[in-house]
Amino acid sequence: MRITNRLLGALALAASVALVATGCTGGTDAPAPAGGSGSADAPRETIDVNFGYIGDFNGTSLLAVAEDQGIWAEHGLAVNPVVFTNGPLQIQAMGTGDLDFGYIGPGAVWLPASGKATMVMINSLGQADRVIAQPGITKIEDLKGKNVAVPEGTSGDMILTLALKEAGMTKADVTVIPMDPAAVVTAFGSGQVDAAGLWYPAIGTLKKQVPDLVELAQNSDFEDQMAFPSSFVAGPDVIEKNPEMAQRVVAALKEANQWRYEHTDETIELVAKFLALDVETVKADAANVKLMSTEELETLSTDGTVDTWLTAMNGYFTDSGKLDATALEPSAYYDSALFTGASK
Repeated sequence: MRITNRLLGALALAASVALVATGCTGGTDAPAPAGGSGSADAPRETIDVNFGYIGDFNGTSLLAVAEDQGIWAEHGLAVNPVVFTNGPLQIQAMGTGDLDFGYIGPGAVWLPASGKATMVMINSLGQADRVIAQPGITKIEDLKGKNVAVPEGTSGDMILTLALKEAGMTKADVTVIPMDPAAVVTAFGSGQVDAAGLWYPAIGTLKKQVPDLVELAQNSDFEDQMAFPSSFVAGPDVIEKNPEMAQRVVAALKEANQWRYEHTDETIELVAKFLALDVETVKADAANVKLMSTEELETLSTDGTVDTWLTAMNGYFTDSGKLDATALEPSAYYDSALFTGASK
């Protein structure tokens, strides 16, 4: 397990809002399933994988399923799940070699497009992001000159930027205060900021403190402009240096995805157990996610749909200043061939 001081620093920040799940897959050798690399009669070497996740349904569900259903072990993987508060922190850990794979929301897609990671699988389409405001604020235009908290480089940042643009405004029209998600919850809940770009389930927690908070914008307001895919990413050198690891991880994720699609209620229970949350909280979170079967994801990856999604996101991130002329084309940072080709 490659846990260094750099990774411990990232974990210290992550621990402020998320619970570390216990019970990761063991590290003993596992026999290869029929059709896998090697013969079914001979053991294959188990590969250790440091895998980042975010403590919500979207960012945890496939890891919870793969652990509970023995899918990691089936593919000869010993996965160490490492919790983070957002995607950019995970990609930072990948850059230092402390993390092999991770999960990112749509707000962090600019990082793979900058060449800092490789997208290996679309996870789901998110509907959890909101611009929220204190009671009495009724429209985006009311935010002019007000304090707005947002975790930079996340989907909360993205939904705020889109909402401001729709209202004919930019971030220059408000006072943006960068904060990590836990700090946003604290600041909004105590009335220190007027608004925030955030997501469920954190907003669900805030509603207990500020029951009359106002939701000014959400993902569905912009669905005619772009989709909001979350995804799994690999470190910049993982696929090249350890193709066997990449093949096994993606194959396991595909299997876990299909199980989740067919057993959504059971998956909610597994996530609740994994994160030590009550089932109703996770169920409410899962309601903001569009799941797709593995077969559908393969089709969308080969018929140009995913490229269309990512091209639109490239345009958004270019307009918002996250990307410049050096941005990669989607085909250069989404390894659809790895995804569609990975199997047992």
